[in-house]
Amino acid sequence: MGIVLRQTAANTAITYLGFALGAVNTLFLYTRVMSDAYFGLVGVLLSTATLLMPVMSFGIPNTLVKFYSAYKERGGLQDFLSLVFILPLLIIIPLGAYSYFANDVIGGFLARKNIIVGDYVWHIFWIGLFMAYFEIFFAWSKVCLKSTLGTFLKEVFIRIGVSILLLLLYMGYLSEGQFLIWLVSLYGFRVLLMAWHALRLQPFHFHLALPDGYRDVLKYSSLIILGGSVSVVLLEIDRFMINQYIRIENVAYYTVAVFIATVIIVPFRSMNQITYPLTASLMNAGDLDGLKKLYKRSSLTLLAITALIFIGILLNLGDLYLLLPENYRGGYYVVLFLGLVRLFDAFLGINTAILYNSKYYGTLLMMGVILALLTILLNAWLIPTHGLTGAAMATLISAGLYNFVKMLFVKWKFGLTPWSLESLKVFGIALGTFVLFYWMDFPFHPIVNITLKSVLIAVVYLGVLLKFRVSEDLWELFRKGLKK
Repeated sequence: MGIVLRQTAANTAITYLGFALGAVNTLFLYTRVMSDAYFGLVGVLLSTATLLMPVMSFGIPNTLVKFYSAYKERGGLQDFLSLVFILPLLIIIPLGAYSYFANDVIGGFLARKNIIVGDYVWHIFWIGLFMAYFEIFFAWSKVCLKSTLGTFLKEVFIRIGVSILLLLLYMGYLSEGQFLIWLVSLYGFRVLLMAWHALRLQPFHFHLALPDGYRDVLKYSSLIILGGSVSVVLLEIDRFMINQYIRIENVAYYTVAVFIATVIIVPFRSMNQITYPLTASLMNAGDLDGLKKLYKRSSLTLLAITALIFIGILLNLGDLYLLLPENYRGGYYVVLFLGLVRLFDAFLGINTAILYNSKYYGTLLMMGVILALLTILLNAWLIPTHGLTGAAMATLISAGLYNFVKMLFVKWKFGLTPWSLESLKVFGIALGTFVLFYWMDFPFHPIVNITLKSVLIAVVYLGVLLKFRVSEDLWELFRKGLKK
């Protein structure tokens, strides 16, 4: 776990810096500088582009992680890299042609409820393309066990750029329409930087030849398109469908709640940058004992950290909403439901990585497709009747079922489970801390209240956790920190 913890710590620090910038952008700049309708439009464009990204990438980010080490050991690496570089174009070129000839039809569908969306079809296409190739080159660097710069570009760079664009909008140098054009350009520049870094780590020489075992690569990539799409649908379809059923301003209000809940998953995303390729290597080597150890320790560590963040957010949410314009308040249940989804994601640790790198990924993908369809149906039912809370409820039900199925599947096929006695202790400590501070309120400015309560919550929660040494990895980090 040494390299995991070192890179996870670096990635977590970078990611939280990015989320701090994201908090400034989402909670303060967007809500005050941009109109609610255009902020909602930004949310629709980014969520729709994110839905397209797994398709446009042809599943290559996962394919790189799964097959890279095998091709590097047995030869044919450059043929493999040439193949994975070209494959996305098989979808991107036809999709671009369709977007060009059917622009009005696509725009009409997207603008069914909110006419403002219809003029931005090409913005969605280009952002989706840039996201797809960014993830490809990010995976390229991950298999070299160098994920820090990619994490910076993904979490910090893009938010710094958005902050600058919002300030230019505030000062009158940009219109809201020009802001969107520059936003697309920002994603384009980011992918160029990621490509430069990845190609320095692992040089690429184009070979017009198919690698040995290319059929396995094609089969896996084709199925992973479904897997990636399922995961994205479970997390992003809500904002897309809010635009289809209610006014676009509601996407802006929902985006704020989504951002608050997403803070919970930052440690998971940081650790996943390094545990994903390590999982692939362990499975390629057939090291089930090493996999079991990584599964349990990553799950426990993530659960301990994310539970603290989750209860901290819930207990401070009232004061946090006082800092926002009135239109953006009142999303407690949205944050609660989405936060539970993120907590479950973190608790499963490397569960998804195990399945995507196993021979059983096809069966699970079919289950995921069924649950993705369920998500769409739940959103179509609950959004018109319950608004934003309905969208969060749909995500909680469908994502919760999907995670539960994945956990059972790994237990059935590999005999592995993230559960342990220590997991129950973490849940107990988190619940006790929540109950202890639920009735505690301070009469000061919201920022002072949030700071005081957060410090007290962290001291009590971490004090009990470390006192009983529930997580050896967290105890070791704490001990090393005191030593330094």
